[in-house]
Amino acid sequence: MFNPTFTISHAILTDISKIEAVEEVIKHAPLLPLWEKDFREDAIIRSVHHGTHIEGNMLEKSEAEDVLKGRDVMARARDVQEVINYRNVINSIDAIAKEKNPSITEARIHAIHKIIVQNILPPEKAGNYRDKRVVIKNSQTGEITFRPPTPLEVPYLMKEFIQWINRMGSEDIHPILKAGIVHHEFVRIHPYTDGNGRAARILATLVLFIDGYDIRRFFSLEEYYDKDALSYYENLQRASAGDMTAWLEYFTHGAAIEFGRVKDKILRLSKDAKMKDKFGGKQIFLTERQMRIIEYIQDIGYVQNKAFDSLFPDLSEDSILRDIKDLIEKNLVKKIGKTKSARYVLTG
Repeated sequence: MFNPTFTISHAILTDISKIEAVEEVIKHAPLLPLWEKDFREDAIIRSVHHGTHIEGNMLEKSEAEDVLKGRDVMARARDVQEVINYRNVINSIDAIAKEKNPSITEARIHAIHKIIVQNILPPEKAGNYRDKRVVIKNSQTGEITFRPPTPLEVPYLMKEFIQWINRMGSEDIHPILKAGIVHHEFVRIHPYTDGNGRAARILATLVLFIDGYDIRRFFSLEEYYDKDALSYYENLQRASAGDMTAWLEYFTHGAAIEFGRVKDKILRLSKDAKMKDKFGGKQIFLTERQMRIIEYIQDIGYVQNKAFDSLFPDLSEDSILRDIKDLIEKNLVKKIGKTKSARYVLTG
């Protein structure tokens, strides 16, 4: 029976406390729907880029974004396909998490792997456990750093592992710790010929989604791993000896950093926490330009025509005034004065 070994260290407790505080802020921030959409799209782009880049994908973030938006990119076919597949698998786990009683099954994991390696691995290897022994080597030295279980062991280890995932609810173990354990154990078993790292990161994210720790789909843990890939792989390797404490310290710290980054961005866009209350809880749809105008007024206290060039150097004054007129009609902004030196301030 799978029974992970780890200690709840002071570092883990500290980072989980930070994560829980951030979650409360994010869940209750008065974000407008337009920005929620932008946040989710940004998180997907970052997840796709960093989740594939860490394993050798050569596309830049801007190129990965172009691929996701259907634009032509001059790149290796495999790199383009990996990006498309990663986006598709994120969509698939999002759909799973929205089910009434979602669970993680062997068939579901096979399906996730098939999406990840579609048009990359031969069909007979997609969603099927490996039938050969593999070793993990240091890409720089060629040294063998880890020997995963034999092919004969894989089905039994996966069965026990999946049973543990579905048995342990959020009342038994904190979702962040559970996701970290899932991530590591999947990599340790290394059930497939290729795509195990991507599958492990996706599965960990699915665990967070299912256990209600989705942070409104704003986060990308992959970016944290990719920024220091050597540390990521070293921490995975250290835990392979049996004790997962060091890995979970690394994992929870990464989550705390990413969620904190999202929180800071949300608070920057939602400085006026009373805005939503002022309109009876109703959310107001604003364009990106209008949000920038609101942010500017929050920072400076007002905006005047002479500031338009620095705010939007490529737009005409008439275009900006139309945005401001709409803000006035929505009772978010009011005009003080009648000439070009008039000030636009927030209503209050």
